[in-house]
Amino acid sequence: MARMSSKASSHETHDEQTLHIAERHRGMWGWFSGIIVLALVAVPLSAAFAFATNPGTQQLFGGRLSEATTGGYQAFWWIVALLLVALPVLVGYGVAKMSGRAVVIVGAVVALFVIAIMILGQLFVF
Repeated sequence: MARMSSKASSHETHDEQTLHIAERHRGMWGWFSGIIVLALVAVPLSAAFAFATNPGTQQLFGGRLSEATTGGYQAFWWIVALLLVALPVLVGYGVAKMSGRAVVIVGAVVALFVIAIMILGQLFVF
């Protein structure tokens, strides 16, 4: 009996050590995933920033986006740029926390991001 309880306690100690090591590296995985997402959104972010700062690019788009006011056109692209900047931070935070609640929050924010882009796109493009 004494042997069994000592094995169980050493097993719990090993599990606790593994959990402690995983918690220590969780922030590093968050940074890593945030950097990967930033690399993936770098080109769209650059394009959104270019469109927001140069109103002459409005003529490149057909439909309602070309007919929108200059302020509306710039506001649309600034919102897109800000949301693209926020995306790597949100992904990194979600990975670093990895609790169920954090994943739901990050998923909801990403869903709202996609919905906002679609709504703004519908308002200005179509």
